[in-house]
Amino acid sequence: MRPLAVIGNVNVDLILGPAAPWPKAGTEIIVDHDELRVGGAAGNSALAWQALGVEFEIAANIGSDQFGRWLSEAFGHRSDKWPVRPEKTTLSVGITHPDGERTFFTTRGHLPRFSLADVFAVIEGARLQGGYALLCGSFLTDDLTEEYGKFFDWADSHGITVALDTGWPLDGWTDENCAATRAWLSRSGVALLNEVESTTLAGIADPIEAARQIKSHMPAGAIVVVKRGPDGALTIGPDGSLVSVAAPVVDVVDTIGAGDVFNAAFLAALASGEPLVSCLMAGTEVASRAISTLPRNYGGPTSLQEPLR
Repeated sequence: MRPLAVIGNVNVDLILGPAAPWPKAGTEIIVDHDELRVGGAAGNSALAWQALGVEFEIAANIGSDQFGRWLSEAFGHRSDKWPVRPEKTTLSVGITHPDGERTFFTTRGHLPRFSLADVFAVIEGARLQGGYALLCGSFLTDDLTEEYGKFFDWADSHGITVALDTGWPLDGWTDENCAATRAWLSRSGVALLNEVESTTLAGIADPIEAARQIKSHMPAGAIVVVKRGPDGALTIGPDGSLVSVAAPVVDVVDTIGAGDVFNAAFLAALASGEPLVSCLMAGTEVASRAISTLPRNYGGPTSLQEPLR
C-alpha cells in the first residue's frame, strides 16, 4: 500500500439537532441529540482512516486551549509534533435539520495560522515518497494556502500525488476563488469535489461534462472525482473513461463530513491498488455508514471490502 497523509484543517465540531423550523430570536428549543467530536475536513478524513485501520500521517495545528489539547489526544502519537498556536481552537457548531442537511457557525480560531512550516514539522517527504497527500481546507488555512506553490514543489520533488479537496469558500465561488482552485488543480493528481463545486468551477451544469472540463486542466493521468451525495459518485479516470456507482439507501442522521469520509475510503482503496470502481464503492459505502449512525460508525478494518447494502 502506498503511504497516505492528510494535511489541513482540524477543529472541534459540536453537533446539535435536528432543528426545524429555525427558532425565533430570544427563544429556546430542545433537540434530540448532541455530539462533541473531532471535525474539520482533515480531522474527519483522519478519523475514518483510524477506524478503518489504515496507516497514515496527519499534519495539522491546534490552539493553546483545552479544546486544542483534546484534539491532540484524539490522535495519540500522530499529533506529537503538531504546532500549538497562541489562539483559541477553531470551533464549529453544526445545527442539523430533519432532511439531513446542516447549518454551521464557525470561529476563525487557530486555522488561519496553519503554515507550510507546520506541515514540515510533521511530515518528511522521504516517508511519504510515492504516496498520496490529501490536501484540504484550502480556504481556511490562510498561511499555508499562500505557500501552496512551495508545497506542490515539495510534493513533486518526492513523487507525492496531491489529492485536493478545497472545501467551500467562505465568500463563495467568486472568479478569484475559481481561478485559484484551477491553479491548484493544475498541479494535483486527484480532484475530490462535490457536484456543486464541480459544476460551479467548470461553469457546466452536467456533472460528467464538468468533470471532463476540470480534468482537461490537470496533469496527464489525473483523476477527477465528483461526489454526488445520495446519487453516488463518479470519476473520470486517467484514460478519460467514466466510472460511476450508486450510493446505498440509508436513513440519514447527519451529513456533516460525509465528503471527507468518502475521501478517506476512496484514497485508502486507491493507495491499495484497487480499480476505480472499487475505490468509488469504498467511498460511498463507508460515507453512507458514517452519516446513518449515531454515534458515528465507520465500520472496521474490513469495511473497505464489506458492502453496506
